[in-house]
Amino acid sequence: MNPYDELDLKLKKAGISEMLQSVSETIESNGNPDETKLLNALLHPEKEPLIIKSGTCGSCVDGKGACEAACLFDAIKRDKNNNVVITGNCTGCGECVNVCPEHALSGRKDSLAVLNLLKDKKSPVYAMIAPAFSGQFSADVTSGKLRSAFKYMGFYGMVEVALFADILTLKEALEFDREIQNDQDFLHTSCCCPLWIALIRKSYQTMIPHVPPSVSPMVACGRSIKKIHPEAKTVFIGPCLAKKAEAHEPDIADSVDYVLTFEEVSELFTLMDIHPGKFEEDQSDHSSRAGRIYARASGVSEAVQATLDRLRPDRKIPLKARQADGVVDCKKLLKDIADGNIHANFIEGMGCRGGCVGGPKSLIDKDAAREAVNRYGDETDIKTPADNPYVLELLHTLGYETVESLLDRDNNFTRIL
Repeated sequence: MNPYDELDLKLKKAGISEMLQSVSETIESNGNPDETKLLNALLHPEKEPLIIKSGTCGSCVDGKGACEAACLFDAIKRDKNNNVVITGNCTGCGECVNVCPEHALSGRKDSLAVLNLLKDKKSPVYAMIAPAFSGQFSADVTSGKLRSAFKYMGFYGMVEVALFADILTLKEALEFDREIQNDQDFLHTSCCCPLWIALIRKSYQTMIPHVPPSVSPMVACGRSIKKIHPEAKTVFIGPCLAKKAEAHEPDIADSVDYVLTFEEVSELFTLMDIHPGKFEEDQSDHSSRAGRIYARASGVSEAVQATLDRLRPDRKIPLKARQADGVVDCKKLLKDIADGNIHANFIEGMGCRGGCVGGPKSLIDKDAAREAVNRYGDETDIKTPADNPYVLELLHTLGYETVESLLDRDNNFTRIL
C-alpha cells in the first residue's frame, strides 16, 4: 500500500470528526511537507490529478513499465530520472493503477472531501447514483433503501441518474431523426462514456461533427439539481474513475462538485456502520427501462431505438447500430469508420468491457452487474422516456415546454465538443 492510500485508511479509521480536525491542524502546522501534501490531496481532490503517484517505483526501473504498457492513451512517460509522469492525455481508465506491481499509483479519492461537506451542513448535498448501482451493494439493496442510507449519512436526498439518461435518450432520438437523412449520415454516441468521448477528442477530431451535442446523464443531473436548488452541492456515485476528470472539465464544471466510486461509498458505509439492506424503503425515482439499461453495453443503442420507434414509427431510414465494447474495440471501430469500412448510422462506444457495469470501481463481476441492471430495467412498466410522465413533468419544471425544445443549442443538456 502506498503512502496516499495508507494515510487515507488511517484517517478514516480515526473517526469522522476527529479525522477532519486532525487534517486541519496538521495542514495549519506546516509539519511534515510530504504528509501535508498528501493531506491536501485528500481534502481538496479537485485540485489534484486523476492518478496520484505517491509510492516508489522499484521493479519497473528498466525498460517500459507495466503502467506504460497498459495505458492505451499514451498518457504515461518517464522523466530524465526514469520517474513515472502522468501526462494530460490521462482519461482515468484506471488500468495503470490495476497493473502497478509496486502499488505506487492510486486513483484520486473524494471521500474525505465529501465527509467534510456533509459535516459542515452549509448546503444541501445530493447523491446522484449511476444507473449501474443495481446489485452493487448486495441484491437486497433497492433504490429506496439506498436513498434511506444516503439520507442517514447526511445527504439531503438521492437522485437516480437513470432519469436523466431518459432525457438524453429523448434528445438523441430526436437528434438522430433530424440528422440522419441518407445512407452516408451517422451519429457517434454515447455521451455517457468519458473514455469514448476522450478518444474521439484526442485521436479522431474529424469525427466530432458526428457527435450529438449532448452532455452525459451525470452532467444533466447535476445541472438540473442546481437549477432547481442553486445552493445545492452534488456528488456523483458510480463505478467509473474517469468521471472524476469529467466533472472538472471547464465547460461542465458547474454541474458536479465531487465524484465517489462505488468502492469509496462501500468504504464509507463500513466506516459509518451503515448496512443499506436493513433500511426502510424510501420513495423511488420513476425512470423508464431505457434509462436504466444505459449502464451496460448496447444499452444506449437499445434505448434510442425503442424511443425512436415510439416517436417516429414511420421513419424511412431505420437506426442501424454498431457497438464497441472496451477501449481496444473503440479504437478499432473508429479506425474502421475513418477508413470507410462501416455501414452503421448509430455508433455506440463504451470504454469499459461490458459498459459501465465493467467499470474499474465496480464491486461485483460485470456479468452479474449486467444481469442486475437488466432485472431492474424489467421491473418498470415504463418502457421508453416518451411514455414517462415523470420525465415530461421534470422537463416542464426545468422550463422546457416541449420535448423538441431539447434540440435547442443553449440548454442544460447540450455540450459543444
